[in-house]
Amino acid sequence: MSLFVVSCQPKNKTYQADFDNAPDSGTHTEMPELTDDLIQNLALLGKIWGFLKYHHPEVGKGKYDWDDELFQILPEYINVNSTRYRDKALLRWIERYGELPECTSSKETTACAYQKPDFLWVENGNISAALKEKIKKIYQNRHQGTHCYIKKAYHDGNPEFLNEEPYSTSFPDKNLRLLALYRYWNIIQYFFPYKYLTDKKWDEVLREYIPVFINAKSALEYQLAILQLAAETNDTHARFLMGADEIGFLRGTRYAPLRTNEIDSLRGTKYAPFRVRFIENNLTVIDYFKPRLKETTGLEIGDFITHIDSKKIEYIIDSIKAYYPASNEAARMYYMATDLVRSNNNSIHIVYNSSGVIKEKELTMYQRSDLNMDEPNSKLSYDSIMLDNDSMFIGYITLATIKDTEISHIKKSFMNAKGIIIDIRNYPASRVDFSLGEFFTSKRKPFVKFTTGNLNNPGEFNFSNNVYFLNYKVGNRNSFFDFEKPISENYFQGKLVVLVNEETISLAELTAMAFRAGDNTVVIGSQTQGADGNISFIPLPGGLKAGISGIGVYYPDGRGTQRIGIVPDIEVKPTIQGIREGRDEPLEKAIELIQKE
Repeated sequence: MSLFVVSCQPKNKTYQADFDNAPDSGTHTEMPELTDDLIQNLALLGKIWGFLKYHHPEVGKGKYDWDDELFQILPEYINVNSTRYRDKALLRWIERYGELPECTSSKETTACAYQKPDFLWVENGNISAALKEKIKKIYQNRHQGTHCYIKKAYHDGNPEFLNEEPYSTSFPDKNLRLLALYRYWNIIQYFFPYKYLTDKKWDEVLREYIPVFINAKSALEYQLAILQLAAETNDTHARFLMGADEIGFLRGTRYAPLRTNEIDSLRGTKYAPFRVRFIENNLTVIDYFKPRLKETTGLEIGDFITHIDSKKIEYIIDSIKAYYPASNEAARMYYMATDLVRSNNNSIHIVYNSSGVIKEKELTMYQRSDLNMDEPNSKLSYDSIMLDNDSMFIGYITLATIKDTEISHIKKSFMNAKGIIIDIRNYPASRVDFSLGEFFTSKRKPFVKFTTGNLNNPGEFNFSNNVYFLNYKVGNRNSFFDFEKPISENYFQGKLVVLVNEETISLAELTAMAFRAGDNTVVIGSQTQGADGNISFIPLPGGLKAGISGIGVYYPDGRGTQRIGIVPDIEVKPTIQGIREGRDEPLEKAIELIQKE
């Protein structure tokens, strides 16, 4: 039986934070040469520091600057020369924060919890019985209620991380870099809904990355260490690493780079004049940003690049893929594709295959602004595809430009269509999972449920009470859902085909789930990015913020979407031949399917 089974009810829901405005002098502690024993000790310190941060009542009330408390213990701790003295030092440190009153009312971790707190690092760890007992006691009397460092977002329940000093210096010192690792590791340990899906055991990650963070020699190496650590979450949302003032860019274009100066500079500020995608495992030209550039560039749609600056594409991929956090390989390859044809130089040398003929070229590179990569698309989101019989048509909708004001017109215009195709090979310009999703079901229909963390028991995740349904009135953003009565208006009774691919992520995946719940829906395409759930941002030293998926997203029957994505009913991928011929093969399959209906 686990030691960690009870919790104390809240006695005080207020706190008085007392933070310094500048890093304490303790951040300048000289770090000795890293040995296996020191790495092991630092890993234990990071786990206990994080455990106390989110469990100790006095820390939760905000009575201590918890970063500074770490810096104060470091000078003594890094010089302990045995496990015995290490554990005594940790006990003395914990005892500084006072004795905890006995818990008078307690409850066990919810028996039906989807995820339960993970304390194997204590139960199986090489630590003294006295230290284990101290940790157990704190857990049994842990902080409850309003917390200084963590709260849930009002609407959606994903975690928000509070009162974290950004230490905005571009290249934090060794101790601040260690702090960054501790912060990130513990937030994943206690507040990441998909920790159980990582390829690597999260307990091993902390020890592995201590030398990576401490030995970073520049701001660039530090930022790359964060990206490499983020990749261990196997979460595409973790690719968002940016300055604290750049969060708003997420609603920007699909081509927006990671907005950290050092990494952006490394990858290059200039771009090839065309879009590329991995088609049949080849880096293929699929479109030009400006059609007139096709004549001056010389590459045809469907040509694929094999070498860049004398390096094989496969070699380049192997050398950089560790720095691309992704839930699956389809997502990773999607984001790497564009970056492979970036540079700080005015040109790159490429070798490419053009209809079986091997060619070489000095490819001219352009600034983003020259290619209009960030310009919003103002086109209507819907159109009609006429069939041979003039009286029959198929409705086509792309969510890339969808507007709330178009929904009522779409419903009216497409009510008599033979079928409707909704293209979600993009990121929705507006949220339409309810307002448009209800058009395709005749009855109250569940399509998604979520898990959120229990902040009174960090590491516990439970399904929310609500399973969200289609065909119920959608209220305003504040009330969001009105479950009083079903909508009585007409619904579409024809075939709905939903198109998805590796561009489909997050809200796009949730929206696909809503449409899949329709009465007569088929999903066509390829694996989506498998990163669903509102993004939470982890503040890190260096003035950075790193993203993670903040809530768990599941089908009503409990099937997960993280890493898996939206699995199409019919898999159809583009081919190089189809690209060369200007065909959209998944769209063609959708039209064929509706015509046969």
